[in-house]
Amino acid sequence: MTAAADRTGVIEVRRVGWDDGAAVALREAMTEEMSGRYADRLADRPDYLPRGMHVEQESVVYTGVAYAGANLPVGHVALRRLGDDLELKRMFVAASHRGTGVARALLAAVEDEARALGASRIILQTGDRQPDAVRLYEREGYTAIPIFPPYERLAGSHCFEKLLR
Repeated sequence: MTAAADRTGVIEVRRVGWDDGAAVALREAMTEEMSGRYADRLADRPDYLPRGMHVEQESVVYTGVAYAGANLPVGHVALRRLGDDLELKRMFVAASHRGTGVARALLAAVEDEARALGASRIILQTGDRQPDAVRLYEREGYTAIPIFPPYERLAGSHCFEKLLR
């Protein structure tokens, strides 16, 4: 469990199962938001999303949900094995809590877990229609890397890594 203070109180990141109700609801909210941001690409190319983007529960080694106050779920993050790497997946903060420190708390939790698992780095992919995410990752020490599979077919991909110490 990781805790951080934000403008609205304390943010607590709790380790949960992939199928936890709050985690599922937050991933569904993310899917809805991303479907809107990328609607034209999804409509123009039914094969736009490459195989391998779907997160298989068996590959997930960590799922975290951020709570504001006692029991308000406001953010989600997961870490999965992708070959020899650990990949950050499904990072999402509810619109009501963006800019309040939730994303930093989620990143801290997932980075701590990756270190505990002995990883030397975390990799991730985000899209060109998520400039807020790109800014966050850059500000938090992630650096751009070449696009890695399965995202090479995904127009507008941005891939990053963070070396863990």
